[in-house]
Amino acid sequence: EAGGAALGRAADKLFSLSGLFAVRKPKGPTSAAVLNLLKERLLAEAGVQTNGNKRNQVLKIGHGGTLDSAATGVLVVGIGKGTKMLGTMLAGSKKYTAIGMLGRATDTLDATGKVTEEKPYDQVTKGDLENVLQKFTGDIMQVPPLYSALKKDGERLSTLMKRGEAVEAKPARPVRVYSLSLQQFQPPLFTLDVECGGGFYVRSLVNDIGKELCTCASVQELTRTKQGPFTLEEHALREDRWTIDEIARSLELCSSLLPALPARKKLKTEHPGGTAVICE
Repeated sequence: EAGGAALGRAADKLFSLSGLFAVRKPKGPTSAAVLNLLKERLLAEAGVQTNGNKRNQVLKIGHGGTLDSAATGVLVVGIGKGTKMLGTMLAGSKKYTAIGMLGRATDTLDATGKVTEEKPYDQVTKGDLENVLQKFTGDIMQVPPLYSALKKDGERLSTLMKRGEAVEAKPARPVRVYSLSLQQFQPPLFTLDVECGGGFYVRSLVNDIGKELCTCASVQELTRTKQGPFTLEEHALREDRWTIDEIARSLELCSSLLPALPARKKLKTEHPGGTAVICE
């Protein structure tokens, strides 16, 4: 019986968790797959049967903004009442470190796609690159990638693309770049640090930089180093720490980073940053 009682306590603790915390998304799986894995782990640790048992409907968990499957880094997760706070995460600022490759364009704008174009890049100097970055700082217009989580008629553009359907580019939309700097230049590779607002795509930025330099470019590696107040170094839990106790501890530590939950419901404001993903 002792084992059963301990599991009961673990389940009670799990279902009482509430707030926002961050996990470190590994390279490969989609953000949704990472969330599902996290959820499975927690329910298994609590001994909650998910098949046929309605109890798993109660574990509310969501993330505050998709990271590309090839990308790694901070993924903010809301649990319990924390899922209501995910909208603020989408709209807030994010920081990325991106490694771009000059001279090669792909259909997905990153290393996972088919190469669509190759161009010489040896004329590009470090100075050229630094000058171009100024054009992409501040309030700019950006066309989001075709391979993205944005939707058309309720379906993701990336899903439509993979089915081979003709997809028109979404119109350019205003996005904000707080800072953009060149960290390293070893042609064809260059490393950028970007801090941006909601709805911004680093893949589009790198693609646009390539065009601006009269060559082409695509993202080789992308890491989200910060989202809202959550940083990769300090707050993002690695997979071996996806346990009920670790998350409870993290929620407590992270609550001080966040504004208090408003008592009355604020009107939902539409934001170009997309929608929070909540799977119940």
